[in-house]
Amino acid sequence: MIDHPLVMGIINATPDSFYEGHLNRGLNGILELADKMIIEGADILDIGGQSTRPGSERINAEDELKRVLPVIEAIRHQHKEIIISIDTYHSKVAAAAVAAGASIVNDISSGSMDDQMIATVAKLNVPYVCMHMQGTPNDMQKNPQYKNIINELLHYFILKIAACRKAGIKDIIIDPGFGFGKTIAHNFEMLEHLNSFTILEKPILAGLSRKSFLYKTAGVEAKDALNSTVAANKIALQKGASILRVHDVKEAKELIMVYPK
Repeated sequence: MIDHPLVMGIINATPDSFYEGHLNRGLNGILELADKMIIEGADILDIGGQSTRPGSERINAEDELKRVLPVIEAIRHQHKEIIISIDTYHSKVAAAAVAAGASIVNDISSGSMDDQMIATVAKLNVPYVCMHMQGTPNDMQKNPQYKNIINELLHYFILKIAACRKAGIKDIIIDPGFGFGKTIAHNFEMLEHLNSFTILEKPILAGLSRKSFLYKTAGVEAKDALNSTVAANKIALQKGASILRVHDVKEAKELIMVYPK
């Protein structure tokens, strides 16, 4: 049960990370970023070792582990209390990350890219973020189509929640997957009707930070999309989001602090 909105800071140990400057300084640079996010009030740090941008290439579990395990171990060593999430669709990575100190599994595919993931998370006994994605990162933005996106996502999550419960997963978080197999219009429709997903009685994670549908609409580049991100996050909170997944922790935390409960 999440009784107040949380901030999940994004730390991507990938070559195309938004925070290239930190990555250029290796593990120490990533630790500096983690320190900064924790000081600014992050409740969760989400560690990812694989790019999931549209058209990005897949890497195997072994290579992903080489990227994420040193980060998780180092953060856990320095910060005993921070909640760490592993952003992966590989069950092998999820298991190793939890053993290293992660306590949430965040899966963009909700088990569709590794048929062992749901059973693995159940055995790990940790919360599971189920995200909706049409297709895979390689092809998801080629021609996404829906007859009724809200109804289709609700149906998707009803089935996923049932599968997770059957496997034994106790804590399920849903993520509608902004930018994952959706057009600009689809994303704004999801944001407008985000409160529809509260019927599922699960915490809702909103991953809106610097997404292309925001910065393209605003006519800016990703690096200049902070204002549109904050505006979208405010709408998400109004519509029932429980977790804001962001690059900019300070601004998200301030938004939550002034947002009327």
